[in-house]
Amino acid sequence: MSDPDASTDAEADADLDADTIDALFGTIEQRKRDLPEDSYTASLFTHEKGENAVLEKLGEESTELILAAKDDDREELAAESADFLYHLLVLLSMKGMSPDDLREELEARF
Repeated sequence: MSDPDASTDAEADADLDADTIDALFGTIEQRKRDLPEDSYTASLFTHEKGENAVLEKLGEESTELILAAKDDDREELAAESADFLYHLLVLLSMKGMSPDDLREELEARF
């Protein structure tokens, strides 16, 4: 017999993940709109290289993520994955997209 709480726990974890990503994306959108001077996120939206600055960061972060995985360093893999996801969310924002666009694509595949 299956555990009736198992789906509830999985749903709660999914909600937490979605909430965390949505909250981060909301902060990215706010920084894009308000452009606070001391914000790294805002600096990505105003960088002289424009979108290329974020694309370069994604390349850098993906390399670091791959190296962490190759080294079997779980802590570093989690940190680099978070960095990659953050910069991906910035890119989505630059392109007028949101995490919902990514969710829809993933749902269509599965």
